[in-house]
Amino acid sequence: MLVRYTEWILKWRYLVIILSLVMVGIIGSGAPNLLPFSNDYRVFFSKDNPQLNAFENLQDTYTKDDNVMFVISPKNGNVFTPENLSAIQAITEEAWQIPHSIRVDSVTNFQHTYAEEDDLIVDDLVLEPDAMTKKQLDYAQQVALKEPALAARLISLNSAHTGINVTVQLPGIDQMKENPATVAYARKMLAEAKANYPEIDFRLAGMVMMNNAFPEASQADGQTLIPMAFGVIAVVLLLLLKGFSGTAATIILVICSIVIGMGAGGHFGIKLTPPSASAPIIILTIAIAGAVHLLVTMLQEIHKGTSKHDAIVESMRVNFMPIFLTTITTALGFLSLNSSDAPPFGDLGNMSTFGVLGAFALTVTFLPAIMFILPIKAKHFIAGTGLMKRLGDFVVEKRNALLITFTTIVMIFIAMIPQNDLNDVFVKYFDESIEFRRDTDFTTENLTGTYTIAYSLDSGEKEGVSRPEFLSQVEQFANWYETQDEVLHVSTITDTFKRLNKNMHGDDESYYKLPDNRELGAQYLLLYEMSLPYGLDLNNQIDVAKQSTKVNVILKTISSNELLALENRVNDWMKANTPDITTDGASPSIMFAHIGKRNIISMLSGTTIALVLISLILIIALKSVKYGLLSLIPNLFPAGVAFGIWGLVVGEVGLALSIVTAMTLGIVVDDTIHFMSKYIRARKEHNLNSQDAVRYAFNNVGVALWVTSAVLISGFMILAQSNFELNSGMGLMTSIIIAVALILDFLLLPPLLMAIDSDKNKTA
Repeated sequence: MLVRYTEWILKWRYLVIILSLVMVGIIGSGAPNLLPFSNDYRVFFSKDNPQLNAFENLQDTYTKDDNVMFVISPKNGNVFTPENLSAIQAITEEAWQIPHSIRVDSVTNFQHTYAEEDDLIVDDLVLEPDAMTKKQLDYAQQVALKEPALAARLISLNSAHTGINVTVQLPGIDQMKENPATVAYARKMLAEAKANYPEIDFRLAGMVMMNNAFPEASQADGQTLIPMAFGVIAVVLLLLLKGFSGTAATIILVICSIVIGMGAGGHFGIKLTPPSASAPIIILTIAIAGAVHLLVTMLQEIHKGTSKHDAIVESMRVNFMPIFLTTITTALGFLSLNSSDAPPFGDLGNMSTFGVLGAFALTVTFLPAIMFILPIKAKHFIAGTGLMKRLGDFVVEKRNALLITFTTIVMIFIAMIPQNDLNDVFVKYFDESIEFRRDTDFTTENLTGTYTIAYSLDSGEKEGVSRPEFLSQVEQFANWYETQDEVLHVSTITDTFKRLNKNMHGDDESYYKLPDNRELGAQYLLLYEMSLPYGLDLNNQIDVAKQSTKVNVILKTISSNELLALENRVNDWMKANTPDITTDGASPSIMFAHIGKRNIISMLSGTTIALVLISLILIIALKSVKYGLLSLIPNLFPAGVAFGIWGLVVGEVGLALSIVTAMTLGIVVDDTIHFMSKYIRARKEHNLNSQDAVRYAFNNVGVALWVTSAVLISGFMILAQSNFELNSGMGLMTSIIIAVALILDFLLLPPLLMAIDSDKNKTA
């Protein structure tokens, strides 16, 4: 049947090529629907993610926390000079013009309060910096460094750095334009500030800048890594296949597969995100495997003297079923990514699945048709054939030693897996070549942290935030938090109440404490709010009903494990000390800390299902429970060995690596299926004993296995060069797994096969 099918393909080759390209065009027409490119970090979280829901509820209750921060570092090392304060004041005023800005905070417009006889005066801390005397400058500095709302948040404790924090509230109508417009204006201001104030260094940080860094990193990958991957893979194919025709046909097939994958994703409503944007490189790499197997066998047959027609027919006959099986298992591996708790990885899996299925369709239609048309020379082919023959002899001769040695090595590396810690530092998703990462690191080291946790503490009644008992609990909670090693700053409304109480008692320091009367506290708050200018109200700390208040904690850059441990300590402390206001913290930091752990748990189910389905497919396809179960060993061990190596060398597993086992499960099955199918063919068709069957498999499929593995590793190593850690970590780990899989398929699987078929005189 396969022979007749292939002959039909060759007879109607031109029609087949045209129909194939038309199909690619129709499916590929959906690619424009992939846009717009999402530039919101929230895409990493499913709609039912509890940490995301908690954060969204917090954002709906108080002023949103999305921000742009201008980090200002005078070269003279002192913020409090007339020239530097004038620059800060000018930038603060212009920052109100940033698109979607709703609040701007800096040391110059901080609402300083003080008593003047019986009046409460509320005004900017810095009014006319050019006219300030030394005494006034010293006073402003003293106030700023003592004020909890400023110190270690908007002014460094050594007065060398300060920040202008612009709170941004994006409408959420057109994300493609809103965030980039905000970033573009901020960068324009940054460029103008650098030109106008050469004696000051400026940087940009904040969540809005991080949102923008995600698509910028992915787009940079698309512009550099995809062309690089094409170039490297083309060179590898030319060197290994030693022929232009096969290389050109494979590259065309790969491009068409990418178009199918992206187009199908667009038709199904998938949107591009940083993880899913790496689908072209993955499809490019995976799509080559089947084509290489088909081409290698064809060229081997031609090298033996077979006609081109008969070589293509024979190659299709022996490779169609293994290629079909590897396509199904690879697709199952990618589809299992839908169990990920991070939706973009499901999108990546789905687009890659579409591309893999498209590659199979083209491999068994377009590729034989076009290869029959193109000229083929196989005189000097085949790279590595002699090496494979010698390797086969070596494995047969040393089978017992190899079995013991590699089983021991595998067990040792698997035992190293616990050396890995679950750890995600989301700022480090970007490497130091990206400006956002450098500016954020500088900000954390010199001014304030990027990691935050916010708590909405509920008094239980309207206007209840002025109740002394409630404020006492809030202060107790804030004071305890400030003693924790991970904390840089705690912002709480209790500081404002204490300051107002002092002001209303003639600035007597002994009254810097919470008011002991609810009505008095409410009056202070009302008087203060009525004196605040537009945009600088207390909605970032108190809800509209004055029932709840937000405590905002700024942390050092810590690992997800450390953050989760801190979260547990906080919850335990609140239950024991402030049970009436116990609540969970919420922030992007908390969300990212939980997602890696949640994703590993969710991926376990997806990987298990994929493993069971792949096992059943192998048992049915190989028509043997024995061989089907045996194939699981070289399929499961590569990921275990790779994570053991990772535990020794790196020791941290984050969000990206949590999907690698499921993603590579179907890929590593490729080599096993091809080797075992040739082994079984030798046993059944050629009546060979186990040792000669192993030699036959090495001679007939060994070259194709190392060629496809070389191509796969090359492709994923290109992905490992990404500036975006989610892509680079995934690419590097996948490359390691594929390399380990090839080694085990060459040096462990054959001794296992010979061990279970131990009678060397026994034939199938």
